[in-house]
Amino acid sequence: MQLNYHFEKIRFNYKIWLSTREGKNLLGDGKWQILKAIEKHGSLKAATIALGLTYRRTWGDLQRIEDELGFRLLAKSRGGAEGGKSSLTPAGKLLVKAFDDFHARADVFMEEAFSNFRKSMSESDGIAG
Repeated sequence: MQLNYHFEKIRFNYKIWLSTREGKNLLGDGKWQILKAIEKHGSLKAATIALGLTYRRTWGDLQRIEDELGFRLLAKSRGGAEGGKSSLTPAGKLLVKAFDDFHARADVFMEEAFSNFRKSMSESDGIAG
């Protein structure tokens, strides 16, 4: 039985996240994108607006990540005529770069694994229908 037609329609997606030893979500694709947006837009507020997120929750999430990891992710400056600014600390930049690199390697592996999955399904003859 050839199943290639149906599996060609399926798009592959996955998420990567890190959790604490207790299983609480810590850092994943969403927070990674927030950190990248902060660096791009120059402030947490601008990043949350660009991503359609709430400032208060995002701020709390980032503080929790900092507490769990034991280092600061953001360097902040308050106020002024243009409002506050935020940028990534050197440790924050290192974390984003490490996650970028990890994701790039995982993406290649996962795409190959999905391709093999689709191939296996399209070559299967013994599936009862």
